[in-house]
Amino acid sequence: MNQLRTVSVVPVETPSLGDRSYLAHDGEVAFVVDPQRDIDRITSLLDELGVRLTHVFETHIHNDYVTGGLALAEATGATYVVNADDPVSFERHGVRDGEVIEVGSMQVTALATPGHTFTHLSYALAHDDASGTPVHVAVFTGGSLLYGATGRPDLLGPDHTDTLVHHQHASAHRLAELLPDATEVFPTHGFGSFCSASQSDATSSTIGQERRSNPVLTQDEETYVAELLAGLSAWPAYYAHMAPANLSGPEAPSLDLPAEADAAELRRRIEAGEWVVDLRHRTAFAAGHAHGSLNFGIEGQFATYLGWLMEWGTPLTLLGESAEQVAEAQRELVRIGIDRLEAHATGRPEQWTDGPLASFETASFADLAQVRHHREVVVLDVRRADEFGAAHVEGAVNVPLHALTHSLGDVPAGEVWVHCAAGYRASIAASLLAAGGRHVVAVDDAFDNAGAVGLPLVGDDVRASA
Repeated sequence: MNQLRTVSVVPVETPSLGDRSYLAHDGEVAFVVDPQRDIDRITSLLDELGVRLTHVFETHIHNDYVTGGLALAEATGATYVVNADDPVSFERHGVRDGEVIEVGSMQVTALATPGHTFTHLSYALAHDDASGTPVHVAVFTGGSLLYGATGRPDLLGPDHTDTLVHHQHASAHRLAELLPDATEVFPTHGFGSFCSASQSDATSSTIGQERRSNPVLTQDEETYVAELLAGLSAWPAYYAHMAPANLSGPEAPSLDLPAEADAAELRRRIEAGEWVVDLRHRTAFAAGHAHGSLNFGIEGQFATYLGWLMEWGTPLTLLGESAEQVAEAQRELVRIGIDRLEAHATGRPEQWTDGPLASFETASFADLAQVRHHREVVVLDVRRADEFGAAHVEGAVNVPLHALTHSLGDVPAGEVWVHCAAGYRASIAASLLAAGGRHVVAVDDAFDNAGAVGLPLVGDDVRASA
């Protein structure tokens, strides 16, 4: 019988991608589930806890980030556990449904839970109680059972979506039937990740809580399938590059900063069509920036939107207020496989240009309501199509942000007032438009305020509430 020890699970959050990794340990031995690419966060945590890593588990071949699993296993000597049916090109322990792996005093059981992918696994964690009986205390569900939702089934393409969504329903029910209600649920996705079919505000849950509230467990299969498929929206374009990278066995990235660039080099790079990205907050960018630079503020879902909009392989330079800000952005980028930066610069925007600073106005929805009484302006809504369909300003043009780089010519002529749901996406769009020479005003305001200030709204939700 294993010596009785307390088992702890420590989440390692990556809020910019909407994901969590996990480190579970019994005070002496540990395992990790779905580690991100920057493995130093895990190795530092191991040192802090004073535990030894013996196993790294992958729930699936990820579509939204480049894994750090192989690099972490190689750095620590841990066993790398991946579904035996995944066609990877590296050595690993190939695990199958029902296999139990001993990790110190813990027992980890692989459970086939297809739906997010065909080879998706969940891992049920058990350890001995005072009587020596193994008790399931946690389950790591990856992209299967999430808080109030499930992982989306459409990332492998439309030919597989129908099959996978039915698998997803069956897999969630399998977990609910196999595991006690008190079992804690630890998903990888569902905290803002586009891998989740919908989002929840929950930060913790159990099998019992999900059994009572999760649509996949409370609805009949036909209703669950129909509602999930109807709610799916676009996912980031860079996802197409993640699974191939993960199948090939990504190495640990370098986090060394690239060379510094002066104003002349930055201008040359911008004129050559490279992307020079300003990481500062959107209000600072709007007030003054190097002409032609683009704003992806580090405070938002920086890597998600940059990876989504930038053509893969475009040379990239980062501008930040400090080396620490640039280093933070670089860490975000290696998580999605953007390993190479051309250059960087730090300081103030006056140091990044050999000409006058560019700028554009910012405004509120109240300002937009006023200006529409006096002159014609283009209202550009860069939210997703599903957001626009639910409610939008009457007369607004919808070009979702992720489509804007290829649709700048579709934005009507004239003064453009661009908005999103809260301001972050609008600033990215405004920077793209301004770099193209358009007269732009960025609405830095919550869309919930639009109707309150008298702007006429139309859409499905507006009709439903009328």
